[in-house]
Amino acid sequence: MPSRHPTPPPAPGLSLVDSVTHAIRQKLIHGELRAGQHLSETQLSQQMDISRNTLREVFRTLMKEGLLRHSPNRGISVVIPSMADIIDIYRVRRLIECQSLEKAWPLHPAHKQMQEAITKGQQASASKDWRSVGSANMAFHAAIVGLADSQRLSAMFEHLAAELRLAFGLLDDPEYLHAPYVEQNARLLQLFMDGQTHQAAQTLEHYLVQSERMVLAVYARQVR
Repeated sequence: MPSRHPTPPPAPGLSLVDSVTHAIRQKLIHGELRAGQHLSETQLSQQMDISRNTLREVFRTLMKEGLLRHSPNRGISVVIPSMADIIDIYRVRRLIECQSLEKAWPLHPAHKQMQEAITKGQQASASKDWRSVGSANMAFHAAIVGLADSQRLSAMFEHLAAELRLAFGLLDDPEYLHAPYVEQNARLLQLFMDGQTHQAAQTLEHYLVQSERMVLAVYARQVR
């Protein structure tokens, strides 16, 4: 019998379906669900302590977002991102994140979330917990988007982060992917806090180009 992880009560203004959808998206972002993984309707509804009808509505939403797919012979499974998906994700990331970093006030409250994510990433790196390093990195970049004070952009980034984490999960060497960015994140935050927002944005753009090339190169080797 699978362990139960009841869905937290919906946040103010969110329906139960929206709350469960967010919870499953977070599972994707934190690497708890992997690309290609089959999702059992019965097991997941029991784990999250929700009805199967509610879960079906959640599945429909996530399929529209391109995070889940339905196959006649296999049921519901997590999508496997393509190389074209990865290229498009990074294109959008550069547009959103670099602008958010360059235009924000260095004492914007989101800098605290950036620092918290860096601290968690450094602690996880020290203990060689690379999945948690990856989760901390996602939180750092979500905080960068938070600098824009736009709920729409933050919601868009949550979708992008879920897709990107699925691509990361296809690769066998999380240390190679995540380790270089622990200290690079700290450097980015320092530039930002020093008021060098233009330089921070340029550094971030180079960082994202480097990350994209690394992911695509490893991905290409994996899918041969």
